[in-house]
Amino acid sequence: MADDAKSPKNKSWRPQTMMVRGGLTRSQYGETSEALYLSSGFVYDSPEQQSARMAGDEPGYIYSRYANPTVRMFEERLAQLEGAEDCRATASGMAAINTMLVAPLKPGDRVVAPRALFSSVVWILKNVLPKMGVEVTWVDGSDLDQWEKALAKPCRFVIIETPSNPLLDAVDIRAVANLTHGAGGELIVDNVFASPILQKPLQLGADWVVYSTTKHIDGQGRTLGGAILGKKKAIEDELQQYYRHTGPSMSPFNAWVVLKGLETMDLRVRRMSDNARLIADRLATNRQVAAVRYPGRSDHPHHNIHASQMPDGGGSMLAISLKGGRKAAFATLNKLGLIDISNNLGDSKSLVTHPATTTHRTLTEEERAAIGLDDSWIRLSVGLEDPQDVAEDLEQALTA
Repeated sequence: MADDAKSPKNKSWRPQTMMVRGGLTRSQYGETSEALYLSSGFVYDSPEQQSARMAGDEPGYIYSRYANPTVRMFEERLAQLEGAEDCRATASGMAAINTMLVAPLKPGDRVVAPRALFSSVVWILKNVLPKMGVEVTWVDGSDLDQWEKALAKPCRFVIIETPSNPLLDAVDIRAVANLTHGAGGELIVDNVFASPILQKPLQLGADWVVYSTTKHIDGQGRTLGGAILGKKKAIEDELQQYYRHTGPSMSPFNAWVVLKGLETMDLRVRRMSDNARLIADRLATNRQVAAVRYPGRSDHPHHNIHASQMPDGGGSMLAISLKGGRKAAFATLNKLGLIDISNNLGDSKSLVTHPATTTHRTLTEEERAAIGLDDSWIRLSVGLEDPQDVAEDLEQALTA
């Protein structure tokens, strides 16, 4: 498989072009669409060549658990879009986060994290890392005083998500990155709610970015996947052997699907963001709604931080607190006719869930209270339908 002569890897294309052309390699057949290599293994011309490849002395593919041509195209394209040196694609977003946390850590290390994180990440921090002898310190992600106190002593990693799941809290990436580096640590940012289109954590001082590619990158409900992005040497030194030997790799078919998803991601994310803003503004005046949280609205408690980190839009996600608590939330979801009830997000179809009993059900009542999540909140992922239809569906459900 030879590099396409028209697609130099270091060309300074603009993002929209990068999402279509970045990392493109073509076989001798000159296919227009990226080739799909559904092969578990690869053959060699000689045992000497096989030995050299296995030793890393000669470039080339060995086994698709290690690397695959289709997967590599996706990794290179996403890395170029993100502005990262390299990328490793994984089987899911949680495989990416688990690899990122577990592979480099050792007994005696310390991790600092905000309480507002996806519940599966919280589970790893609470249940996996302590068994490894890793200390975890918790903070309020929006309180810089707590960050300063927690990072007054050394740490290995800080992991954040901003906007956070499910109430779209903000963490000041640049400020926390500076504090993390001062403590000798590295900052990991889960950028899934913003996507690579609306927020660039590496430009704000982050060391690592992780994604669930299931969300906006595929964004059409077809595949699971994840990605880790950072410096090439760090990936090779700290992650590569774990990745190679434990097998969290992305399948070639899923990589091909998300490659095609990248081609339209800019169009989808920007339209979904515009739709979400219109719906958030409309719901904010509804008498059945106690509060709306949307990063692009000035009444969001962390609006200034979101605006500085996501200047091109507030994203596709909003959280809605309903008068009447859980009873009202369930009644509203049961009356929806257009919007689907689902715990996924970033999809072309609008999706809604009740976080306290679904995505964040494994948190204790005290943990949910600490992030402001009570039974009144629903989380809406706005899709590509006409936003008036989505708003009208919500309004009829609220009235009913």
